[in-house]
Amino acid sequence: MERLEIISDKLKLLGEKTRLTMLILLTEREWCVCEFVHVLHMSQPGVSQHLRKLKSLGIVNEERRGQWVYYSLNVADKPYIQAVLNEMPSPQDMLKQLNKSDMKY
Repeated sequence: MERLEIISDKLKLLGEKTRLTMLILLTEREWCVCEFVHVLHMSQPGVSQHLRKLKSLGIVNEERRGQWVYYSLNVADKPYIQAVLNEMPSPQDMLKQLNKSDMKY
């Protein structure tokens, strides 16, 4: 039952559109907070709060490089999350939907 509860908590995070969008964008490369702020039209604290939740359950990794913090997916050991992401639009399609198709991917 404990494993079921852990998986349930992780999948609940995917039920929020902003966090799911972030994970979709992270499927092909790492992103810094500043890029998410630009693409999602959110404040830096708002973006950081979503990323903190994803990090707390081990769905993303965080790496500091100078003053910047970069995030990457950590779902290799979470096939249930990878399965969800496999059914989502591509990062390029997501950027088009966000009217940010000019961003390099």
